[in-house]
Amino acid sequence: MTRSELENLLKKLTSGQISIDQAIENLRDFPFTDLGYAKIDHHRQLRTGYPEIVYCAGKTNEQVAGIFSLMAEKENNVIGTRADGEMYNSVRESVPSAVYYPVARIISVQKNKPAPKPGIAVITAGTSDMPVAEEAAVTAELLGNEVTRIYDAGVAGIHRLVEKLPEIRKCRVIVVIAGMEGALASVVGGLVDKPVIAVPTSVGYGASFGGISALLAMLTSCSAGVTVVNIDNGFGAAFSASMINQMK
Repeated sequence: MTRSELENLLKKLTSGQISIDQAIENLRDFPFTDLGYAKIDHHRQLRTGYPEIVYCAGKTNEQVAGIFSLMAEKENNVIGTRADGEMYNSVRESVPSAVYYPVARIISVQKNKPAPKPGIAVITAGTSDMPVAEEAAVTAELLGNEVTRIYDAGVAGIHRLVEKLPEIRKCRVIVVIAGMEGALASVVGGLVDKPVIAVPTSVGYGASFGGISALLAMLTSCSAGVTVVNIDNGFGAAFSASMINQMK
């Protein structure tokens, strides 16, 4: 339930358009519904501005489908991250409007499409970083942002990044995604006057330790204004970027 929906309900109650019993029925599952295997938080959008987002990995196909079905029934926009094709097929049986983004591994149901707000750039060091980048880009778009994608612009060919600087500098917040040594975040941070959210990826040879080298490099960046999320956490970067971009 959004703030505007709650306000409309209270206005109807105070004006006598609905009874107390009707208002209670509308709020019966507020703030959450207990499915046994999951407690769906309907209050989250009112608290944070965004509905609950489902982390699908580790859940069964039936559990994911049940969660999506309930949230869609409540007229919520629904985003499920780290989902596979089988989960999507299960969701689509009960929610035919569901859409799957295979590279991003995201399932979405959009009951209400917000007007997109320009302002987020998603930059990758290499093509191998694209799954994490698409998780970030698609999440940001579903949360109501326009996204500028700049892929394969790492430090080994820095001219590829320089060419895109005018486009990057028009954005309000920049998500930089890199594996290997993770140097791209520091480079971008030193070239722009916008907040940079760095995402280390697990891409790289053995000594990269599954993304730990990139994580440590980004955490010790000498560029001011660079903040860091967890390894491969495109979703977390996009959520933070959206909150920054949506600020008035």
